[in-house]
Amino acid sequence: MKPDWDKLMGEFEGHATILVGDVDCTSDGKPLCDSNGVKGFPTIKHGDPADLQDYKSGRDFASLKAFAEELKPSCSPANIELCDEAGKAKIEKIQAMSVAELKAAIKEGEDKLENAEATFKAELQKLQDAYQQLQNDKEATETEVKASGLGLLKAVLASKPEGKEEL
Repeated sequence: MKPDWDKLMGEFEGHATILVGDVDCTSDGKPLCDSNGVKGFPTIKHGDPADLQDYKSGRDFASLKAFAEELKPSCSPANIELCDEAGKAKIEKIQAMSVAELKAAIKEGEDKLENAEATFKAELQKLQDAYQQLQNDKEATETEVKASGLGLLKAVLASKPEGKEEL
């Protein structure tokens, strides 16, 4: 994907409203990546720098370019003139909140996300544990059945003249 991404950065270099860039999340860019929820690499984000969204489409050059060409400034506090009435009203309502209220609302949302992630990980671990137990049970049953002489039973049946037709 890196060659396609580099090509895309070249295509949009100097664009007035679209920035295509990359961040090394393993060194100097780690704080930026951590604050934007980057957990795996490569991760592609788009949108308002204060509210980046995950990109979930194709990773080839044609898909990336088609997506980037559709990007445009969107409704946000920095671009309120791009908002419809409902968007403006929502932003104005939030702007009327105190710093303490904003921080509390952000913390509440982040806590919900953290709880959802923790629940997901815990339930996934239960599924993985159940899968492992089922795999172990299956293998134990296979070993037990083979040790009980299933192969010999099949061989004896195959050696009988009347048993050959049934196999």
